Amino acid sequence: MEEKVYNIGVEATMDVIGGKWKPIILCNLRYGSLRPSDLQRRIPSISQKMLTQQLRELERDQIVSRTVYHQVPPKVEYSLSEYGNSLAQVLDVLCNWGELHVNHLKKQGKNVTLRCDGKKKE
Repeated sequence: MEEKVYNIGVEATMDVIGGKWKPIILCNLRYGSLRPSDLQRRIPSISQKMLTQQLRELERDQIVSRTVYHQVPPKVEYSLSEYGNSLAQVLDVLCNWGELHVNHLKKQGKNVTLRCDGKKKE
């Protein structure tokens, strides 16, 4: 097997969580398990096919855990794995910066809306 060489740590990070959808999925899973349909509602612009693909990749990399409940109808939930929880600080910083950026854009008069403030729902 060929050795994978990373030139800088962030390259290894982006290899696992990079792309348009993975950070968004992970930020949605920060505070608890969600069913794929819940994720789809929270990320309306992602296709079902892409959501499934990204979740499978995150599961393969042991960032998310998939729990199957054997019931009728079948139920599946995804959550951050113990290893995935090691990304909590990174995800919080990304989400906080996004909120700061939206406020910056609003001050510039841009028409932007942030539906979720990123705070844990009680």
